[in-house]
Amino acid sequence: MQEKSIKNIKILRLVRHAKSSWKHDLQDIERPLKQRGVEDSNRVATHLFNKDLAPNLILSSPAKRAVKTSEIFIGRLGLKNVQFELRTELYDFSGENLIKIIKNTSNSINDLMVFGHNNALTNFVNTFGNVHIENVVTSGYIEISFNVNSWHNINKGITERIVFPKDLKANM
Repeated sequence: MQEKSIKNIKILRLVRHAKSSWKHDLQDIERPLKQRGVEDSNRVATHLFNKDLAPNLILSSPAKRAVKTSEIFIGRLGLKNVQFELRTELYDFSGENLIKIIKNTSNSINDLMVFGHNNALTNFVNTFGNVHIENVVTSGYIEISFNVNSWHNINKGITERIVFPKDLKANM
């Protein structure tokens, strides 16, 4: 077994946007969160609060539902001082842009958090993680670590943490 060096670890934290509303006749990118989505995001973020999350960079799709989900997580996790960027390319459902963005992340970033969409997230975690996930659910959080010093070199990582709202509800 190869020893992991702290400087050779890249941590990726993926969050699927919370449950959104189809109530209003809006463009997809403009859909807001449902109340259930707000509650689920708060539940997952609260669960993660004392889990040593320390992203150097937070990226989000510009979709209203992804931005609002990121705001909930950032607030609950106390990450307001972390660099935050909206990336148009993350309004991606296939995953091609998601992979490009992650692989082109600066190597000075060791801990990256991304808020995005399905099927991009499910495809990514099943390609790059070591645990098969049928579907990354809304407000779902997946953490994958890679024993590399360059994001460009990520391949098969270790799925370290999976947090889905329904699992937290079962423990209430």
